[in-house]
This record gives sequence, structure tokens and C-alpha cells, in this order.
Amino acid sequence: MKRTLVIAEAGVNHNGDLGLALELIDAASSAGADIVKFQTFKADRVVTRTARKAEYQDRTTEVGEAQHEMLRRLELTQSMHEKLIAHAKARKIEFLSTAFDVESLDLLSSLGVSRYKVPSGEITNLPYLRHVASLGKPLILSTGMSSLGEIENAVEAIEACGVRRDTVTILHCNTEYPTPMADVNLRAMLSIKQAFGVAIGYSDHTLGTEVSVSAVALGAEIIEKHLTLDRSLPGPDQEASLEPEEFTKMVSAIRNIDLALGDGIKRASQSELKNKHTIRRSIVAAHPILAGEVLTSKNLTVKRPGDGVSPMRWDEVLGRIANRAYSPDELIEL
Repeated sequence: MKRTLVIAEAGVNHNGDLGLALELIDAASSAGADIVKFQTFKADRVVTRTARKAEYQDRTTEVGEAQHEMLRRLELTQSMHEKLIAHAKARKIEFLSTAFDVESLDLLSSLGVSRYKVPSGEITNLPYLRHVASLGKPLILSTGMSSLGEIENAVEAIEACGVRRDTVTILHCNTEYPTPMADVNLRAMLSIKQAFGVAIGYSDHTLGTEVSVSAVALGAEIIEKHLTLDRSLPGPDQEASLEPEEFTKMVSAIRNIDLALGDGIKRASQSELKNKHTIRRSIVAAHPILAGEVLTSKNLTVKRPGDGVSPMRWDEVLGRIANRAYSPDELIEL
């Protein structure tokens, strides 16, 4: 059975509070996520001091605050990372973090993460791409704001550093929080698969859960969705996040879709075999038939149950001689 990898994106919803970050790990584990993911960065290495915030960040954080100031409040120290990793291990959920700069990639490498997530904003950052590729671990590449050409350039850059394409999963994504339904363009995920022959997934910033579940039905192997303890908390990503009960229901729906997708072989399932004879039909006598009488469309018909001669043999039966007498509704024997 195909099993979708579900990433609970804690991101920066901890607001710089270690206790809140630990609670997010608990919530992700309890919800059934496979991975809980944070964000690793130093504001000084990511953004200039005068850079503006994105429109959605302006709407959800302090007015007049620069992006640098906002990010400084959301940094996680090495010590905090170590505590989060230990807690994730105790809760039997994989720890992952998105690094936004080369030094943060090195920190995560020293902490022993098993894979790396390239955020949408770094897909055109060639030095970053080369460095993450050099670390020799599976990559998840997010593609918000990207064209197929930009994705191709990124894939070629990491392949040039020795990364095998079968170790890369590319996530379709829209970098607006929350993403309007009209901008989701979920079929673009299939275009990515066709263009690059890679595993695909979806990083979901819409409200609700239906797009994530639909992406799984379309073939997503990874679903990433933001998790918060409370959408009313301050922070740039809280509004587009699911609360724990909602996240749990989403995971349950995804697991149902995993089961429902099956193996693609069309055949009678084990559960429906018991209904086969009850619902299909057989060739039966339409009227009393005497032994030696010719079987015709006048004295034959088809009715349930289906444990006699199949109506698909109708032409074969017509013109035969009845080998015995039949009462109406009796199954014809050959």
C-alpha cells in the first residue's frame, strides 16, 4: 500500500518559545504526522535590515516592523534544536527543519537530520542549492512562485553536484498565506511529475484540508501542512495553519485515500466477491420447457442469481436442445 508522508509544518508557529515548540511536536505526533518540521535561520544571514515583509506577514504581525526584526524573534538556537530533536525522538516522530542559509544547513547536518527541505525562496539560490546537494541526503524541493524553467535550473544544479533524481521529491506549492483556491492549480503538480520524472507532493497553504486530500488522490507522495496550537496566536503563518483536531482529521482522511488508491489492478475485491452470484444474472427458463425442445429467445430469459450459465454465453445456448424439462425460472444447464 502506498503511504503518503505527512509533514506537520510547525515552522515558526512557536513564536520563539521553546515550550510552545515542544507542544507543537506533541500535537504533530498525536495527530499522526510522520514528520514535524521547523525552520532554521539567522535573520542576519537571510534578510537585510530594511527589507519589507510580505503582504501576508504585514497583515498578521506587528505593523511597521521590518522583516529582519520579525525573523529575529523567531530564531531557534542550537540548544533549542537539540531539545526539539530529543523530544521528537521521544514522541517517535521524525524531526526536520528547513534551513534558509548555508550555515543553518551545516547546523542541521551536524545534528544528524535524515533529509533536507529546500524552501521555495531558495530555488533560485545557486550557492545554497550546491551546498545542500553536497550534503548527500534526500531532498524535498518546494516550488512556490516558480516556473517549470526555474525548477529545471534547480534540478540541473543539484544533479551537477551528484544528487540522483530518484532521491528528490518536488512539492508543488503556492507561496501565499492563505492560498486562494483559484490559485492552487493542483494539476501543475502532475506537470512537474511529467516534466522531471520525480516523486511529487504538495505543500498546502490553503484553508481547510480538501486540497491536501485531493493532492494525495492525484498522486502526491508527500503532504506538508502548517500546524498551530491556536490560529488566534500572533505570527505570520498561524492564519493558514490547522489546529490539532483539524490536522488529525486530515491525516485520517489521507490514510483512507492511501487505502482507497489500491494497486491499480482492476479485479473483484475480497469484500465484494460474496455479492457476485447474488447480483449478476444467469440464463433461466422463461416458460416451461420440455425435454428435447429447442432453446430460443422465446423460452429463455436472464435473471438473478448469477451462479448458473452466464448471459455472456447467450448465443452459444440458443439453438441447443433441452437435455431435460425445465420449470419457469430454473437455471439452464449445459
